[in-house]
Amino acid sequence: MNEFIQNMMGMGGLTDQVIATDFLISAKAGIRNYAVAITETATPELKSALRAQLNDAIATHEKITSFMVERGFYHPHELSEQLQVDLTVADTALNLANKMMD
Repeated sequence: MNEFIQNMMGMGGLTDQVIATDFLISAKAGIRNYAVAITETATPELKSALRAQLNDAIATHEKITSFMVERGFYHPHELSEQLQVDLTVADTALNLANKMMD
């Protein structure tokens, strides 16, 4: 998204963070779904294919997590830092909602 439009909407540089967070949540859901599918599958060939997909999903999750940690969007080992990031995002979302209601 264009930086000018982001600033007009009150989002600043949060767009990359929002997209990465959504992608991370989706990757986690995919991993869970593959794990469940593997336990419900009867044929060895399908289990093998699903395991390969699961491994790819785990690798993708790792890449997204690394991206987010490098940019300061995600602090999986520092709860207090993550709390501050989450509070900032929540405040921005509330401010954006208030601007849209005005």
